[in-house]
Amino acid sequence: MVANSGKILIVEDEFLVALQLEDILADGGHAVVGTVPDMASLGMLGDVPDVALVDLNLRDGLTGPAIARDLSGRYGVRVIYVTANPGQIDTPAPTAIGVVQKPFTRQAILAAISYALAGCPDSARPQELEPLQLRT
Repeated sequence: MVANSGKILIVEDEFLVALQLEDILADGGHAVVGTVPDMASLGMLGDVPDVALVDLNLRDGLTGPAIARDLSGRYGVRVIYVTANPGQIDTPAPTAIGVVQKPFTRQAILAAISYALAGCPDSARPQELEPLQLRT
């Protein structure tokens, strides 16, 4: 792994998207600690990640937001939502730092991960990482 590398969890039920994310992360020097396609699979998580890339609509429905809140609450995992539907995030995880819109680019994913691992300095937010827009 390279400097500023991290342990990343992928929360995604579409196999090809998860595989694409794994390739991007591995090429970027990060370790993928697992892929979670639904809420039940979260119980099989062996290694606590530094960052989770979380889709919203998974194999068992709109469970991504609950998974994000669980990872945040139990482990303090920084959350980056990776979704085409950011409006479906009702209550973001306390450690959520933003949204990367699908379809995403390699640059967007790696920039968001680097930002999260650097401690999220305000001056360094990548343009591809949209701030969370809360519903009121």
